[in-house]
Amino acid sequence: MESQETLALNICHVRKLRLIINRLHTLLHLTALLFLFYYRVCFFFFQDQETKRSPFLSWILVFASEILLSFIWILGQAYRWRPVSRTVFPERLPEDEKLPAIDVFICTTDPVKEPTVGVMNTVLSAMALDYPPHKLHVYLSDDGGSDLTLLGMKEAWKFARWWLPFCRKYRVKCRCPKAFFSALETDDDFARSSLFMKEKQKIKEKYEAFVEEIIRARENRAPSNDVRDHPSVVEVIQDNTSEVEQVELPHLVYVSREKKPSRPHHFKAGALNVLHRVSGVMSNSPYIHVLDCDMFCNDPSSARQAMCFHLDSKISPSLAFVQFPQKFHNASRNDLYDSQMRSLFTIQWQGMDGLNGPVMSGTGFYIKRASLCRKFTDKGTNLMELRQCFGSSNEFIKSLNQNYIPSIMESSGHALLQETRLVASCNYEIGTKWGQEVGFLYDSVVEDYLTGFILHCNGWNSVFCEPSRPQFLGTAATNLNDVLIQGSRWSSGLFENGISKYLPLIYGPPRMSLLQSMCFAELTYYPLYCLPLWCFATIPQLALIHGTPLYPKVSDPYFLVLVFIFVSALTKHLVEVLISGGTVHQWINEERIWMIKSVTCHLYGCLDAVMKKFGIREANFLPTNKVEDDEQTGLYQKDKFDFRASNIFLVPMLALLTLNICCFTVGAYRVVSVGNWDNMLIQLMLSTYIIVLNYPVLVGLIFRRDKGSISFSVALVFAVLTTLVGLAFCSLSRNV
Repeated sequence: MESQETLALNICHVRKLRLIINRLHTLLHLTALLFLFYYRVCFFFFQDQETKRSPFLSWILVFASEILLSFIWILGQAYRWRPVSRTVFPERLPEDEKLPAIDVFICTTDPVKEPTVGVMNTVLSAMALDYPPHKLHVYLSDDGGSDLTLLGMKEAWKFARWWLPFCRKYRVKCRCPKAFFSALETDDDFARSSLFMKEKQKIKEKYEAFVEEIIRARENRAPSNDVRDHPSVVEVIQDNTSEVEQVELPHLVYVSREKKPSRPHHFKAGALNVLHRVSGVMSNSPYIHVLDCDMFCNDPSSARQAMCFHLDSKISPSLAFVQFPQKFHNASRNDLYDSQMRSLFTIQWQGMDGLNGPVMSGTGFYIKRASLCRKFTDKGTNLMELRQCFGSSNEFIKSLNQNYIPSIMESSGHALLQETRLVASCNYEIGTKWGQEVGFLYDSVVEDYLTGFILHCNGWNSVFCEPSRPQFLGTAATNLNDVLIQGSRWSSGLFENGISKYLPLIYGPPRMSLLQSMCFAELTYYPLYCLPLWCFATIPQLALIHGTPLYPKVSDPYFLVLVFIFVSALTKHLVEVLISGGTVHQWINEERIWMIKSVTCHLYGCLDAVMKKFGIREANFLPTNKVEDDEQTGLYQKDKFDFRASNIFLVPMLALLTLNICCFTVGAYRVVSVGNWDNMLIQLMLSTYIIVLNYPVLVGLIFRRDKGSISFSVALVFAVLTTLVGLAFCSLSRNV
């Protein structure tokens, strides 16, 4: 029988059937696109009587949109070239004493938008990971410098002395207290003994007392400090009272970096780099786990699963990080706003894993500390050069030696606390390479994408791990406004990378494979879907009311090419939704929200990125609101859109819907009266598709009367706009 040392810690499975289907579909779809391009090019050389009537500008705009749409589609095929999945065997890991230490980084910014109780639940779930407690160190970055957050940390520490022993004793899987004591709890492995139920009730009472203490403190607290101007605070959370017997807990550290209005703080990337330095001085664990403040640990085994890759001698030397998917506990049954990002984590990340690994996803990953610094530490040990790269802290420079293990228990000492405040000061990074070539990078508000891209360019790989039980569960946005604001931020951050010096298709190929570069490029150019969608939602419709064809007639063989491309794209997306566990209704919702995002937040994100590129505006970051509103949540769970959104999002949606309804009405009348179905069918079908897909917008405007419907003021603008467009179309129809 093989010894434990020779047994594999993980196995990679190539999804051969999916690979064959993907490549066959790519070949067929690409062939159809080439026929379409040939048809378009022929317009410039061989025009019949019908095509001569087509306006040259309209033809060019539609052709350019088809090229751009096809370009993004071709980039996306790299994800589907070699999809893989992985199996891990945590039971084959070495004994606990031989496991490496882990530092957990959690970031929070605003105790109002990110309620303290929720953040502390994430902290407690991280402390309760199934890992040797003395090798686990949990750091919370509080960018708001809130006294309430610090108090919450102290209360969480007290509760953890009851919560962690209970979880260990009964091997609780969901170790987030709020989820465990609510309807979210689905753990069926407990011994349903009377002793268990008695202890559970006791712990629940202590949890309720813990929550009440934080709520009371929130109601009684004085106005908080200026979140843009406060000193650095680093405090090891300890409690030496004898309320319960001493239990071994992970170290818990509160960090609030210094902030001044005159100094850039670089958002989340800046907070992570401060945690990197503070933890390097205090614990210097070789691995770092990054977790969003609203993304609690749903399974305590994630650390051990990640170590199945990091401790694999075959892949570990070049492995930078292990990425787990983001999933959400409150997503509606049909995932109304595509919160689960099923295509991203099931299709795209598995596909990138089959190349050199997925991009970093902001949360739920375990990264090797050395990968963020090794570019310089491998060059030599010249102290002056190291200070120019990493700053003036001798203690942190010592931590660059992987064998250096500071004692966090000595962190209460005045000298070491002073050192941590130094590395957390806002002036520390001046003149260094932090955020440029060291740590998490600053050139984008989506620091996860850029950092992951540069790591891959520097020769590192990554791994995607998706166990059957979600390792982390977050809180999805339950209203359209938050979804679109978040989407605008992501679109801006991704597209600015696509027009920066890190252009994936140019910067990437010399440093990584072409297929991997195509994956990164697809992410950066994905927001450009806004341009062809705006074109396809306006130009063919305007041509429809004039009776000018932009597509082949039904009797033309190229008509079948157009139909095949359309049906092929929809069918492929439907199949991918179904194989990832989705439903037809979820597929419709994904199509719907994709169109809504493309004509709103993707457009604004691209404009924002261009303005930042030319210095017209500065980068900003608005944290997503994590406060759950019962009314909004009720609408969301009923799969009803909440249209209490900014007019900047509603107006484009209503304008396009108005245009398509009016064009369809006038165009259909013209087609019936003139009898040219053969020429105009595709344009009629296109308008019909857009109207049907935006049916909930029409319902929210006309039929709904709840608070989530479109407001009267917006409806009035819509009515005026419809009247004006209708009068214009009537005038045009008389003159034609």
